[in-house]
Amino acid sequence: MVDRVAIVGTGLIGASVGLAARQAGARVSGWDPDERALSVAAERGALDEPAPSAADALRDADLAVVAAPISALADEVAAVLAASSETTTVTDVGSTKASVVAAAGSSRFVGGHPICGLEAHGPEHAAAALFEGATWFLTPTADTDPERYRLVHGFVSELGALPAAIDAAAHDRLVALTSHLPHVLANVVVNQAGSVRVAGHEPLASAGGSLRDMTRIAGANPRIWVDIFRDNADAVREALAEHRRRIEEVEAALAQDDTSFIAEWIGEAADNRRRMLQRAYPDARDLHQLRVHIPDRPGAFAEVTQTLGAERINIEDFEMQHISPELGGTLTLLVGGADDARRGAELLEARGYAVLVSAVLDES
Repeated sequence: MVDRVAIVGTGLIGASVGLAARQAGARVSGWDPDERALSVAAERGALDEPAPSAADALRDADLAVVAAPISALADEVAAVLAASSETTTVTDVGSTKASVVAAAGSSRFVGGHPICGLEAHGPEHAAAALFEGATWFLTPTADTDPERYRLVHGFVSELGALPAAIDAAAHDRLVALTSHLPHVLANVVVNQAGSVRVAGHEPLASAGGSLRDMTRIAGANPRIWVDIFRDNADAVREALAEHRRRIEEVEAALAQDDTSFIAEWIGEAADNRRRMLQRAYPDARDLHQLRVHIPDRPGAFAEVTQTLGAERINIEDFEMQHISPELGGTLTLLVGGADDARRGAELLEARGYAVLVSAVLDES
């Protein structure tokens, strides 16, 4: 484990790194231009030493972790490299990588991006467990000192994350497709639905599960996402262009009543979703979902989970969707095995819950 860590930027991610590093045995100093963020991070126990300046935080550090906003990240990394000792390795946690790696231009720098986070922000929401099981991309270059890379790789592993090496430009294309494009589309869809009325009806007022699921990430923090879209604009535009081409294919198939294309298109999507689920759940082929209607009252969620737990029926995953205070909501539970799913439904129905059971993957 790294002995001394300096955190430059003590927001949600920076403070979480501090908490996890201290838990792993490191001594952590930190600095943030926002005095309140620094104070809260220290109060939360993310720092051993809140420093009066970046230079003070960096003194004697084995590793410096830069957790600045995307708009300031490249400049902050350059400043940390200039202010720190040649013995200090520098990494960052930015969600775009090509620009900061190019700006750093140092064998002491190893770009990093933990694939995790919360909808909340600020050090008051920091948690040491944030990185447990999360992929943490590292973007070494041909000039990166191998010892520096091994140090950052080991540090990330100690925090509970899973380090994965990737080229910086490839990283930005990857996250453009898997993260930035979905955010663009969520905003487009929810804004489209919110800007019209259909025969006097407001679409958002009658939104079903499909719209809610697809637009959960819409309207994310603009202070963060404006900078992400700007910094990764080329890769996002490339992803949008490919998306536009695919939309036009579907549009043409509908105009031509090309049922063969539409059927193959849906089948391809089912195969791709199956691959994604099998990566997340090794036993995905045996997973069943229980859709449980539950009232909006204290203790309902606990009653459902305790009923299944008492019969040793393991819940692999779950998702809650609230409809209204009057109608309650739907709790979707993933359970391994048709027998356990059926038995779980019977137990819950005996307690008055309405339950629908179906296989997660349709193998038909």
